Amino acid sequence: MKLLNFISSKIALVAFTFLGITLVSFVLIRLLPGDPILVMSGEKGISEERYEQLRAEHGLDEPIISQYFIYLGNVLQGNLGKSIVTQVDVLDEFMQLFPATVELALFAILIAIFIGIPVGILAAIKKGSIFDHGVMAISLTGYSMPIFWWALLMIILFSNTLDLLPVSGRISLIYYFEPITGFMLIDSWLSGQEGAWQSALSHLILPSFVLSTIPTSIISRQTRSAMIEVMQEDFIKTAKAKGLRPSRLIIVHALRNAMLTIITVIGLSVSLLLTGAILTETIFSWPGIGKWMVEGIFRRDYPIVQGGLILISLTVMLVNLTVDLSYGIIDPRVMLGKKT
Repeated sequence: MKLLNFISSKIALVAFTFLGITLVSFVLIRLLPGDPILVMSGEKGISEERYEQLRAEHGLDEPIISQYFIYLGNVLQGNLGKSIVTQVDVLDEFMQLFPATVELALFAILIAIFIGIPVGILAAIKKGSIFDHGVMAISLTGYSMPIFWWALLMIILFSNTLDLLPVSGRISLIYYFEPITGFMLIDSWLSGQEGAWQSALSHLILPSFVLSTIPTSIISRQTRSAMIEVMQEDFIKTAKAKGLRPSRLIIVHALRNAMLTIITVIGLSVSLLLTGAILTETIFSWPGIGKWMVEGIFRRDYPIVQGGLILISLTVMLVNLTVDLSYGIIDPRVMLGKKT
């Protein structure tokens, strides 16, 4: 019963948050200056009769409250509308571009995990050492550095100066194949074209490394703090007194008990990756959701911006829900409502 109550409470929270996101996205896009119908008409302008006709076709002639409830009803039915500019279903466009963003974010979070956790553990073990202070200084710098400035520095160094990595796109233009999964690393490998996979990987390295900077900094700092806290617990001191091997003490006992904090940070980093992807994709011309939404904002394409925000928010909420439910696997006391 407690397990069902735990799961149902988390799902209810996601549902209420989702409704709040629909309202916020609906209101914010309409606060932006500019008229989407006039933007769609271009420089040639449009007659007043045609203008009113287009407003009626897109439901913009209705009162704001009515527009919201109509939009909410459509969203709950899985209808996010069509792009005002391209007349393509928002959900279809999202699903075509989402794999590119997922590939970039997944590669970035893997970089953050494989660098941040080991570095944080070593910093905790060597607390107060030069290494520890150096890690903290570098992580603070990485967290504080504007991502667009860091991206430009990496482009100048690795693309312009050293000519090691490409600066834009997902793969070289000399390769072409029909997408199967939408993930360029997988599709390029399945294509069997010589050099295609290497080209896709080289295009992925720079933007994913830039995108991983802030999550790496956060994960390393939080891993260090969690490990230091756990290492001061009585059961760790008892294990040391019994002569337990340092590697087993750190990995099996200390790290396992610190994982709740680390997993929470990793889950929260997903939102950072998806929001950071907007700038990263724009700078590196990465054809994903971030770049798509920026273009939608400039074109005052209400359905794209609203639908993109809702779908990204839903993705983040589902990831956080998965993280919350995983707590019970790591520590069953969380589901039973007991203090950890």
